[in-house]
Amino acid sequence: MINFFKKLKNKAYYFLNSTLVQNNSQIKFMLGTIFLNEAKKKYDLVDNLHNVEYKVFSQTGEDGIIDFLLSRINISTSKFVEIGVGDYSEANTRYVYEKSFSKGLIIDIERNLKHKVSKNINLWKGMLEIENTEIDKDNINAILDKYHLNGNLDLFSIDIDGLDYWVVKSLKPMISKIFVAEYNPTFGHNLEITIPYIKNFNRFKSHYSGCYYGCSLKAMIKLMETKGYDFLGTNKLNFNAFFVSKDISHNFKNLKIRLDNLESYTTIKIRDSKNSKGELDFLDKNERLNQIKDFDVIVVSQKVEKTHKISEIINSI
Repeated sequence: MINFFKKLKNKAYYFLNSTLVQNNSQIKFMLGTIFLNEAKKKYDLVDNLHNVEYKVFSQTGEDGIIDFLLSRINISTSKFVEIGVGDYSEANTRYVYEKSFSKGLIIDIERNLKHKVSKNINLWKGMLEIENTEIDKDNINAILDKYHLNGNLDLFSIDIDGLDYWVVKSLKPMISKIFVAEYNPTFGHNLEITIPYIKNFNRFKSHYSGCYYGCSLKAMIKLMETKGYDFLGTNKLNFNAFFVSKDISHNFKNLKIRLDNLESYTTIKIRDSKNSKGELDFLDKNERLNQIKDFDVIVVSQKVEKTHKISEIINSI
């Protein structure tokens, strides 16, 4: 009898929890759609991506920025790839997918990814592919080929807290019209630097602070230029950069972009560093750099890429 009530209690908890999650998601979606439909009326006046930020399912305001970018190039049903989605409760492509149920691929190392994603969206709707694996520079193109998504995309987003630079470097030029790439604001605005390529890299296993990962914004912008993209700006919290392919960048001529001074895009606004006990310690930029000063970074602006200890170049970051 005790087991019966225990099972009944668990079933009731699961039902109520899943129902609340689904209803909450529906409310978010409906409110987001109403807001974004109204925002579209003013898209012609936008001069900064920050003005169109709005969170539906994205981590911060990426949903609004992406809606603006897609609208400016008249894409309503977008084909996409997103790398680094967690359980898809917060992701840059979820609203896009829920809105049109277009063809897409999401990739993450999260255990039991498909099962976790299925709790947040209805997998029987649309054409969403799920790849549960760790992405690196050696396997990315094979995986994209596997799903026939290695070109002619509308949206590509990558946020893997680590080898983003090296994975992007492996991609084909102009793989998508819009490209969203994570960068590390701790690495400042002056230098083109990235962490070395380290197989199976893990941000918090590398250093407990979590500050050692990714590349500088300048390094990502220069790399994306070689791939055929123009930089449009970042999110307000300064960790996601937005690009469009050069053949459509004329659609965004109203945006005021400061390529000559990237400092405003690299101010530390997300204080997610942790101490040795795994607790948030809210370090500023200099304190974050001091935590990882003995780690290597590669200066990729030189003809021959050169490795430096962060302590050697810290005054230039």
